[in-house]
Amino acid sequence: MPTDAIKLTVLVVDDTPENLTVLGELLQPRYRVRVANSGRRALQVAASKPRPDLILLDVMMPEMDGYAVINELRANPGTRDIPVIFVTAMDADEDEERGLELGAVDYITKPIRPAVVLARVKAHMELKQARDWLNDKNVWLESEIARRMRDNQLMQDVSIRALASLAEARDMETGQHIRRTQAYIEVLVAHLRTHPRFSGYFTDATAHMVAKAAPLHDIGKVGIPDSILLKPGRLSADEFEIMKTHSSIGGDAIDLAMRDEISDEDFLILQKHRHMGSNALASAIREFESAPLAFLAVAKEIALWHHEKWDGSGYPDGLVGDAIPIPARLMALADVFDALASRRVYKEAMPFEKAVQIITEGSGKHFDPDVVDAFLANEDIFQEILVRYADSDEALDIKLGTLHARGLA
Repeated sequence: MPTDAIKLTVLVVDDTPENLTVLGELLQPRYRVRVANSGRRALQVAASKPRPDLILLDVMMPEMDGYAVINELRANPGTRDIPVIFVTAMDADEDEERGLELGAVDYITKPIRPAVVLARVKAHMELKQARDWLNDKNVWLESEIARRMRDNQLMQDVSIRALASLAEARDMETGQHIRRTQAYIEVLVAHLRTHPRFSGYFTDATAHMVAKAAPLHDIGKVGIPDSILLKPGRLSADEFEIMKTHSSIGGDAIDLAMRDEISDEDFLILQKHRHMGSNALASAIREFESAPLAFLAVAKEIALWHHEKWDGSGYPDGLVGDAIPIPARLMALADVFDALASRRVYKEAMPFEKAVQIITEGSGKHFDPDVVDAFLANEDIFQEILVRYADSDEALDIKLGTLHARGLA
């Protein structure tokens, strides 16, 4: 016999004391029994602890009958899942149908037969326990999935930051450049999500991926020789051609990562859109939006094409206008603005107003005009980001010291 501590609870509702006594004595050996002698009282007991696991509910009661009680039970989120068995002298088929339509799980007619009552109560208690177990299991599974997704997201964020820092460690940038450009991208994305030209591209998932992938824009610099990457003076024409290959190096590296995780068929789906314009490419990416591969596809666009120019004079592929993927267009502006407006090891920051002027003059030439408009609409926020993540003297001194140690300064 189970102890009281683990007994399930039955609420018996009836306006006749004799019926409460009969059902109470019948159920007491097996269950914890609570009673209510009216519909209103039944609602109060059902909502209090210990919550009943099952309710035996009389139909014919003064003031508030059983039908009204079950309606209110079902309307209350705290009681809507408690199974209700009607116990009544009303034995017409239409009465039973009405009770079941209102949400009762069973229907017992009076005068009751003890064996029938015990069998019905036992069956529905077992069903209730099974439902509760499944619900608890589902809650646990949802919690576990959410935890693992958070862990995976954290690992992805750390990996992205580590890769971006690897590139940053080899050039004259600092980690703050990564923070600033990512913040610029977030501002541009937020502004352009409602723009007619961009709203179809920026789903929630895509907007998130573009911001997350931004720190990888210069990952290809790991493949550029120090003598060129860290040269303090102007590069020669030949040196600049080598420097320009960092975008292809970055794109190819991400391609290799994708090939390790994707079938040849799916890889070709993305590759075939490479020169078909941003709309076609966005459509291809959306085929993988629920997978990590979509993130890699966006990261590749940024790394490979963020030096393309709206008028086709950029590199590596000389893409023109809308053929440049949207994430790359945003990074093109963010990267150039940061290069102009922030301090570097060998230069002071350009005055903010002058940097804004240069970006404005690049509209329709270097940059997508609508992206420039988004920048101008948020230039105050860009300036706040510039100040918030400004490079400290200490960080620049450390970077300069590293260059001296390599004999490059």
